[in-house]
Amino acid sequence: MKKYIALLFIFLIILIDCATSPLGRKRVLLVKDDEINQMGIKSFAEMKQKTPIEKDPSINRYVKCIANSVLGVIHDDTGVQSWEIVVFKDDTANAFALPGGKIGVHTGILPIAKTKGQLAAVIGHEVGHVIARHGAERISDQMIEEKGIAVIGSVTESKTVAGALGLGAQYGIMLPFSRKHESEADLLGLEYMSEAGFNPEESIKLWQNMEAAGGSGTPEILSTHPSGETRIQNLKDHMDESLKKYKQAQANGKIPNCSL
Repeated sequence: MKKYIALLFIFLIILIDCATSPLGRKRVLLVKDDEINQMGIKSFAEMKQKTPIEKDPSINRYVKCIANSVLGVIHDDTGVQSWEIVVFKDDTANAFALPGGKIGVHTGILPIAKTKGQLAAVIGHEVGHVIARHGAERISDQMIEEKGIAVIGSVTESKTVAGALGLGAQYGIMLPFSRKHESEADLLGLEYMSEAGFNPEESIKLWQNMEAAGGSGTPEILSTHPSGETRIQNLKDHMDESLKKYKQAQANGKIPNCSL
């Protein structure tokens, strides 16, 4: 009986129209935006309960200035009306964005993302995961792999959700985004920061800083995010177009005045 149920599930998936990522990649999404948004909101609320929040007004002003500049250029069709940005007082070099319009930035990322452009690259990358619905795609892939039998019931369990949304390291489980997701997020982040008026060349320096920091202890953001020469080369391959967008944004008066 289970065999026939599994075959039926796979057959139904084949009948579902494939969704398209912002960069044109076909995939199947079995989770609706309102469902994944509620998962993100719940996970973020748990994070705020467990992790101290940074109260320094200058740090908050700086991070929110950059994040809001990036958010100002994205096309968000995930059903989010407004985004919440929280700076967590945590020495780990990490940042994340969750469905439902949630952005978390650890104070530990600031010594590595040393300029406003570098932090814009981090935030743009993380927001890119959300806009591209990578969390929903991972949950959908997991449902397909498990033939929809056990995963549908377990997907609302907090650790499963957290891992699928990119919070695996914080919850003691490792569920990294795939290489295709990372590449898409890199390129979306590059697009967002350029259109927001941040120099896209800072994205390359950011990942170089990440690699250098890994020598004495891998930044948490790298524990779930692939890095290295391939990632940097991918950014370089798209730099000419990004620089054009950056110069156009500057010409249009988009010059983010964010300082710490």
